[in-house]
Amino acid sequence: MVIAANLGFPRIGAHRELKKAVEAYWKGQMRMTELEAVAADLRREHWTLQHRAGIKHIPSNDFSFYDQVLDTIALTGAVPDRYKFTGETVDLDTYFAMARGAQKDGLDVPAMEMVKWFDTNYHYIVPEFHAGQKFALKSLKAVEQFKEAKAQGLHTRPVIIGPVTFLLLGKMKDGKGDALDLLPALLPVYDQLLKKLAEAGADWVQIDEPCLVTDLSDKARAAYKTAYDALGKSSNKLHLLLATYFGGLEDNLDTALSL
Repeated sequence: MVIAANLGFPRIGAHRELKKAVEAYWKGQMRMTELEAVAADLRREHWTLQHRAGIKHIPSNDFSFYDQVLDTIALTGAVPDRYKFTGETVDLDTYFAMARGAQKDGLDVPAMEMVKWFDTNYHYIVPEFHAGQKFALKSLKAVEQFKEAKAQGLHTRPVIIGPVTFLLLGKMKDGKGDALDLLPALLPVYDQLLKKLAEAGADWVQIDEPCLVTDLSDKARAAYKTAYDALGKSSNKLHLLLATYFGGLEDNLDTALSL
């Protein structure tokens, strides 16, 4: 039996609805509730389109207001101090401040660095780390969007950026140590998220690790082993789908197959 699956769906909208709505929000021409309504409409439309096309494994949490690495910064609470974030969850204005900078309400901060997403013309916000970095679950977007689809009668497969790729894409801003040294502090956040997804009814979770197609050090390969030994035990209700793209596994094939 052939089962059709999709690793992710374009979020912008057939008529660039998301781009127009986000830009209107930035200009103060649209309220946050209106922006969120446009986003919800697009998600519903895209999930429905895939369902009608016969896709069995439909992704959720592939939607983003900016980029999915920035979503992971929010997920893990890795918000640089200059943005003065102190809340329980990363709000949309803090999220956009990291992406674009902000000059309002006593805050005058630049955006975080942006670089190209592998060999594409898309970009991502570069995570900023420092020695002793603390992580905490500060966004439940993946859980919320799984539940949102579920309420529409669609059982989806949540998608998240994997912990090793997240660290490898970031930079140690204080120049001390290696971002991979932060893995033990990061993994509990992923463990919490996977447990919450399982509690919400998810049976599959897709974890994207595109850095698996790059040249990896022995330390990075060991980090993959450590990460997936741990995440594989997060919930006996979950199947994990490890996804990668942009190239072949080549020298990392044995590493990937050992996870």
